[in-house]
Amino acid sequence: GNPTRSLGGWLVSKLFKIRNQVLEDNAVQLCGIQPGDTVLELGHGPGLGLQSAAKLLTEPTGHLIGVDYSEYMHQMAKERMKDFIASGKVTFHLCDVAAMPLADDTVDKVFHCNCYYFWPDLNKAATEIHRVMKPGGLMVTTMRLSHVAVLGAKRVMPGENWRPDAYMAALRDSGFTDVKMEDK
Repeated sequence: GNPTRSLGGWLVSKLFKIRNQVLEDNAVQLCGIQPGDTVLELGHGPGLGLQSAAKLLTEPTGHLIGVDYSEYMHQMAKERMKDFIASGKVTFHLCDVAAMPLADDTVDKVFHCNCYYFWPDLNKAATEIHRVMKPGGLMVTTMRLSHVAVLGAKRVMPGENWRPDAYMAALRDSGFTDVKMEDK
């Protein structure tokens, strides 16, 4: 859950790029991002989803925010997005999803890929995400459930947070509505 600047961290970043590109692109597409939206990606990794989303934010009010707690992934994404950062279109926060330095009710769309099961407290994270989202906002989560289930069964993932039902319950308990899972 927290890749570092090492051979292992480098390998994780390459794996993210290969395995997650389709998931990231699908998350961005499913969000229905509009040119003037404020969009937040949680656990952005090397910045693949950020790169896809930034291209859609063509109006001056369009803004993209990236949050990750891995210093290494944070730096990789900042390098990938340096032109968007320079233009003011993208900002980054190195922080925990459960404690984001964002104002209440400011985000139109949220997406994340393969990361909620690394969050130590799903309820705190879900409450924080709900806090920063505008009423009527939309969040999309993508993952390869079969892969995650194998890792969960092998106890590679701690506890039961990997189970979608646990995450969906935390979302509902935090005030999210119309929480559903689709297999595509």
